[in-house]
Amino acid sequence: MHTRSNRAAVLFLKIAGTLSLIIGGVGIILPLLPTTPFLLLAAACYARSSERWYRWLLYNRWFGTYLRNWYEGKGIPMKAKALSILFLILTMGYCAVVVVPFFIGKVALILIAVCVSVHILSFPTLEPDAEF
Repeated sequence: MHTRSNRAAVLFLKIAGTLSLIIGGVGIILPLLPTTPFLLLAAACYARSSERWYRWLLYNRWFGTYLRNWYEGKGIPMKAKALSILFLILTMGYCAVVVVPFFIGKVALILIAVCVSVHILSFPTLEPDAEF
């Protein structure tokens, strides 16, 4: 009985990790969807369910360097910060100007964009020579 529940927990963690990885991957493209928390959740799920999957994630060509730099406290590359803020401003600006008809909604979107930008800028900046 214990083995069956253990297998179920491992399966649940792998599914949760994979869903988190997908959401984190989408977050790279969509500026309002946070990437880091979902990648960290995926890493935590994989670490508890499959050493092989965890290792794959840490050394994956798209997510690995990002996660390792985060774990080591090195920060976020300036290019990633700049692109994140640029896409944030473009999408939130478009929504505030074109999509949302209410003034309070426009103000809320602009405030969210400012707060998220400040939050992104608050992380340490990864020095170019520390990336590899």
